[in-house]
Amino acid sequence: MKLSLIDLKRKLKIIGREAVTMALKVGIQLYSVRQSLKKEPFETLEKVAAAGYKYVEAANHDALTDDGVGFGLSAKKMKDALDNLGLSIVGCHVNPLKLERLPAVLDYHQELGNKQIGCDIEFYPYEDMDYLLRRCELFNKVGEMCKERGMRYYYHNHYQEFQKFGDKKVYEIIMENTDPNLVFIEMDTYWITRAGENPLNLIEKYKDRLVLLHQKDFPKEAPQPIVMYDGIIDPDKEITYPMFEDTKAPECFTEIGTGILPIQDIIDTAVTAPNLDFIILEQDHSSLDEIDSINTSMKAFQKYSGIEWD
Repeated sequence: MKLSLIDLKRKLKIIGREAVTMALKVGIQLYSVRQSLKKEPFETLEKVAAAGYKYVEAANHDALTDDGVGFGLSAKKMKDALDNLGLSIVGCHVNPLKLERLPAVLDYHQELGNKQIGCDIEFYPYEDMDYLLRRCELFNKVGEMCKERGMRYYYHNHYQEFQKFGDKKVYEIIMENTDPNLVFIEMDTYWITRAGENPLNLIEKYKDRLVLLHQKDFPKEAPQPIVMYDGIIDPDKEITYPMFEDTKAPECFTEIGTGILPIQDIIDTAVTAPNLDFIILEQDHSSLDEIDSINTSMKAFQKYSGIEWD
């Protein structure tokens, strides 16, 4: 029986000369249950595990005082808690990302068993080209510190990275001015789409640097157009964090697999990325209880092919 190109791509991933079974493991970004974690941290982790998730990405927004994943626990106690629930940590956002704090943060994550850390929203607005290039220098330094410990550093996008400086987009400038052996990427396909870009094209273009993939979904009916630059945000003006939060309509998120984003096409394209093992579900806002929301996404996401849960 002849295989279609897509079926063949799903079966094999070529890394050097080694062929391996090709499917993306599904994880959950703990930001999706952040309110529940504040109230009942360990009970929430239990519910995440009970929903069937085995891989988690953390989001530590208190990295000035917390070396770890935002729980305020030693690495050993945090690892014991995750191990007891059958959960594996596959990444962590670290905010703010400060060089002087990084050794302690990396020590913690090494002991925890986490091989990569990333950053997302703290580095914009990108004020001018000089600022942007200095950020690129910082990203390279962080990447070097991670590499020295056998770890990886990754950059997570929102839609702001697709503003332009001259004839180039911020994302392009970051990619061109960071070392691909030091600075990897976590693509958020939702925010790429809301920037008016095609996530399939970007995955293909930068697939060698892609180490994590964030998947959200956009509802069939929403109060905003899908592209933020279509009358919501002026692409020629500086986008501040308050502006980002004030214009991010909660009704523009829906459980993953229930909306209109081309998720199967995204998976079909992403599975050929040589360094990508995980697709991470993330829910910024929901009208449901957070645990109900991640359960709904879990069930809806099972219809896709090219993924695995174990």
